[in-house]
Amino acid sequence: MSASRKFLIPGGLISRRTLAKGAGLGAAALATGFGGRAASAQTDAADFKAAFIYVGPIGDGGYSFAHDQGRLALEANIPGVTTAYSESVPEVQAEAERVVRGYAQDGYQMVVATSFGHGPAVLAAAPSFPDTQFIHISGYQTAENVSTAFGKIEEPRYVSGIVAGAMAETGKLGYVGAFPIPEVIRGINAFTLGVRHANPEATVQVVWTNTWYDPALERSAAEALLDGGAEVIGQHQDTPGPQQAAEAAGKYGVGYNSDMHDAAPNANLTNPIWHWGVYYTMAAQQIMDGTWTSNQYWGSWQDGVVDLSPISDIVPEDVKATAEAEIAKFTSGEEGVSSIFTGPLLDQDGNERVAAGVTMTDEEILNMDWFVQGVLGDL
Repeated sequence: MSASRKFLIPGGLISRRTLAKGAGLGAAALATGFGGRAASAQTDAADFKAAFIYVGPIGDGGYSFAHDQGRLALEANIPGVTTAYSESVPEVQAEAERVVRGYAQDGYQMVVATSFGHGPAVLAAAPSFPDTQFIHISGYQTAENVSTAFGKIEEPRYVSGIVAGAMAETGKLGYVGAFPIPEVIRGINAFTLGVRHANPEATVQVVWTNTWYDPALERSAAEALLDGGAEVIGQHQDTPGPQQAAEAAGKYGVGYNSDMHDAAPNANLTNPIWHWGVYYTMAAQQIMDGTWTSNQYWGSWQDGVVDLSPISDIVPEDVKATAEAEIAKFTSGEEGVSSIFTGPLLDQDGNERVAAGVTMTDEEILNMDWFVQGVLGDL
């Protein structure tokens, strides 16, 4: 972004097309397994080292914070394991690759890169270190010792949308989005479908920032939406900035990545959150056991890798009860991300995209490049 800190409003120029295209082309593979070379022989916990590479600071209160909580959970779940991390590693191949290679050279058996743009660095370094298992979060390309992982965060996003829709009396909501890639698009769609479950006439206005981590920019984007009449702000960003903007305006918000309630206690309704420790513990244990092979993981609410933080007492009891009934369906496995994207589904122009009774395939969900009815904004 330029020094003027501009954000992209609907109709504005969308940059980083390569990022958007790459995420869509490969995302379908996440739903399928990929068999690669097995990990090396068994390793004792005292001899096992895992490294984590973050795109932002662990104090961001969101994305990198949630991953670091996962790292700490790994340490607690498997005593004796050694972990390390690097903060604010940019999505620039040369810089990211230097960090990736450094950990592999130091004998770390598990190296996790947590941002989409770290992918080229991981793929470039991996062939030189066949005894190291690399994991790319939100990635789509694998190799013999490179796996990918993400979760079905759309499930709690949908339920958070039900809460948000019920709290927006005028039916006007806003959403601060990072990049127009399938990961973000399907999250906006899931949120909007939840919103319109509560209020069929509601709309969600999207503003793009074209950044994952920029506290001031995220907040200013939310302020623009609030100035435009939004009563509830959703987000796919790394910091509580949009929630704080909602609180300052006397409105409501739904955060992301971690529980942002304390950052905006009078505004934050709930938050789709990650329990990365569930996945990191599983991965480390399998690598230690020598049973790990290259794979692509897409975990669900039932798996425990995604969740919804406690719903605020701001929310009326009847709305809470509706949300909790939906939560029970997802956590029991009765419903899943595919149930959210079952027709009839119309796009934002009113065209039928999914016929009544038809469920989108994992490939279609993971490559989603269109907005559902109720979303206002351009891709």
